[in-house]
Amino acid sequence: MQEKPIVYFTSKITPENMVKIYDALKINLKGKVAVKLHSGEPGNQNFLHPEFFKDIINHVNGTVVECNTAYDGQRNSSEKHLKTLIKHGWSEMFTVDLLDENGPDMVLDVKHGQILKKNYVGKNLANYDSMLVLSHFKGHPMGGFGGALKQLSIGVASSAGKTYIHTAGKALDQTKLWDNLPPQDDFLTAMADAASSVVDYFHGNMAFINVMKNMSVDCDCCAVAEDPCMKDIGILASLDPVAIDKACVDLVLKSNDPGKDKLMERINSRHGQLTIEQAKKNQIGTTDYILVSID
Repeated sequence: MQEKPIVYFTSKITPENMVKIYDALKINLKGKVAVKLHSGEPGNQNFLHPEFFKDIINHVNGTVVECNTAYDGQRNSSEKHLKTLIKHGWSEMFTVDLLDENGPDMVLDVKHGQILKKNYVGKNLANYDSMLVLSHFKGHPMGGFGGALKQLSIGVASSAGKTYIHTAGKALDQTKLWDNLPPQDDFLTAMADAASSVVDYFHGNMAFINVMKNMSVDCDCCAVAEDPCMKDIGILASLDPVAIDKACVDLVLKSNDPGKDKLMERINSRHGQLTIEQAKKNQIGTTDYILVSID
């Protein structure tokens, strides 16, 4: 019988505890380490800044990686996104790689895909041997919530790949994005499919950290976002991307913060937890975990 994955937890949200909780995983990320995070849309007040991540990124000797967006804003072209990375301090503090700065995209097979059979990611992903996924857990206007699974899917996908996921495989051209939106559950399933292809690509050389801080109903991709609706909860770490996202939702549900109702309304109204269930079906993790506090 397979052992339940451990999700480590600390209520103390500090750069030092980011390193401490990563070390609790007892994983040695091999070779060249990609660190996937959200660079933040200009105007957004909730994204987590480079100073907070400095210790953990240096600890794994990682390269910050990002991909262009598929919607209008300051990150939907390489030229604008590179300027944003400078503006927000990422390029000053770390080596930064915009994975889809130049094409063509890298195409990953989706082994257990329920909707997608291909996933389009930035071609520079091929330069990395392992990945640390640093996710800011919060709500999301389309996905319900953003965590490890969203970083693995929408986050690692190229601009065309993001369009492909959002349209459940109907379009690669970002100008056709809004004309091809599928039923919500198809989008969430496509997101789980895409996430599974990235997990399969790295063959277990991955670790996941979710930070439950500045929890708005909106994503860091929103230039105009609502302020956080509930108090900070903590930092979680796991080797299982399904378990860590499920643990975050469970901690919100167990919270006595009255703001949790607003966050859960956003998650439930978008069927957000379906992404977790579909990723489990894609065999990249389980919702049955053990929560271990390191406080």
